Amino acid sequence: MLVALKPIYDAVGIERINVATYQAVSGSGKEAISELIDQTTKLLGGNTDVDVEVYPKQIAFNVIPHIDVFQENGYTKEEMKMVWETQKIFEDENILVNPTAVRVPVIYGHSEAINIETKTKITAAEATEILSNASGVTVMDTREDGGYATPFVEATNHDDTFVSRIREDISHEKGLNLWVVSDNIRKGAALNTIQIAEILIEEYL
Repeated sequence: MLVALKPIYDAVGIERINVATYQAVSGSGKEAISELIDQTTKLLGGNTDVDVEVYPKQIAFNVIPHIDVFQENGYTKEEMKMVWETQKIFEDENILVNPTAVRVPVIYGHSEAINIETKTKITAAEATEILSNASGVTVMDTREDGGYATPFVEATNHDDTFVSRIREDISHEKGLNLWVVSDNIRKGAALNTIQIAEILIEEYL
């Protein structure tokens, strides 16, 4: 998320981020991958007696709105990490982040539906131009059937963060919507930190 939003933040500022993440089971490790495959195989074979061990509910053919432990405020630790990391990396304690983290029955590739409120209005065309020139970002947004990036088909085995569905929010004058996908295995915390550091070096050093 932050690799895609940092160029926009630097250009016009961001007041608020609303984001729903759709995270692959590989983010939970090999056991989670095995459980998804095992459950899927059994269910397709007509066997509804599946083992549920890694997640609190069956993950095959299901969606789980819960990643990591719940906090006192009702958010999960994964969601609060998104708040803390955004404020830390952007060096902005005032930026508002409202996340929902969801586990989906996908093996590789994380996706995010993002809505931001910018400090200064920015058009979809302006945002597209900024992102097209940003390091570590690939824009794929042709506004036609299939003209967008998906986690498995486009993002797998690529280091770049893919951004699609860039459009102005029809409910807010300074709102902007984006669809962001990346390979969560290649785009892990280490690479993400390196790419953000490279952006900071280019701009400030």
